[in-house]
Amino acid sequence: MPKLRLAGVIRNSIVDGPGIRMTVFTQGCPHHCKGCHNEQTWDFEGGYDSSTERILEELKKDPLIRGLTFSGGEPFCQAEALSVLAKEAKAQGYDIFCYTGYTFEKLCSQFDTHPEYKELLTYCDWLVDGPFILEERSLMLKFRGSKNQRILDVKRSLEQEKAVDADI
Repeated sequence: MPKLRLAGVIRNSIVDGPGIRMTVFTQGCPHHCKGCHNEQTWDFEGGYDSSTERILEELKKDPLIRGLTFSGGEPFCQAEALSVLAKEAKAQGYDIFCYTGYTFEKLCSQFDTHPEYKELLTYCDWLVDGPFILEERSLMLKFRGSKNQRILDVKRSLEQEKAVDADI
């Protein structure tokens, strides 16, 4: 099983997607958004190593957890390992919510050179896409930090080959 480089894990979150969730914060981010609330996740050498098995074990310990959220850092920098984790979590009945500083369109445009992006997206139920923009910050937005970010229905977006807003 592939290793993950993590900044941390929150075992009971209600702000990182619908319901009670486990949030996995990946380590390493190329975006460096001004005003980022997770600057400590930027350094690709920071954090600690973990395994998909360990995350799955922790996930199973709490029967109230509905889903798994990937945040960052930038989850798509570890898309291959997160795909393995997401596939197993989905098989066990969890939903997947993912944040990325990339737009859905940018990820799709790189499927040829980064097939792991498409693999990870196929297991995601929702995607919050786009960089955090401090000037567009709003505390009134559900599950996102700035007005430019979208919450997408990933399955419908992949089927229609365009970004489709989620109904959550």
